[in-house]
Amino acid sequence: MVQNDKREEVSTCLTSGWRVCIDYRKLNVVTRKDHFPLPFIDQVLERVSGHPFYYFLDGYSGYFQIEIAVADQEKTTFTCPFETYAYRRMTFGLCNASTTFQRCMLSIFSDMVERIMEAFMDDITVYGSAFDECLVNLEVVLNRCIEKDLVLNWEK
Repeated sequence: MVQNDKREEVSTCLTSGWRVCIDYRKLNVVTRKDHFPLPFIDQVLERVSGHPFYYFLDGYSGYFQIEIAVADQEKTTFTCPFETYAYRRMTFGLCNASTTFQRCMLSIFSDMVERIMEAFMDDITVYGSAFDECLVNLEVVLNRCIEKDLVLNWEK
């Protein structure tokens, strides 16, 4: 959803196959950088590889699940023919999008990461030493997703 200059909400659902891509380089230059560390993928893979059973989950439209503060929405303003819009949810191209998303994932799953699961951006790997243990861990993770309204992409 984006909001136009008349405060009307407009769906960004892709019906025609077109996707809006905004060049946020000028905004990114003046944005205070968030230096939250992303996990090293080789370390994540090493922790996961020690378990014989795992499930892979994918967050649905990861960035779009995070709301942009109302005061910051105008910073994402863009113009198309005849209308001006501003994002209400985080979009790709913003310099802090990846670190913000990783911070959210670790906040949601802080008690589970490196114990029963790993989160790398919108990719979640749930693991266990036995099949039944992996199923129990998967249920715990899915319940947390429900509790926190984290939407998963079941088609991937």
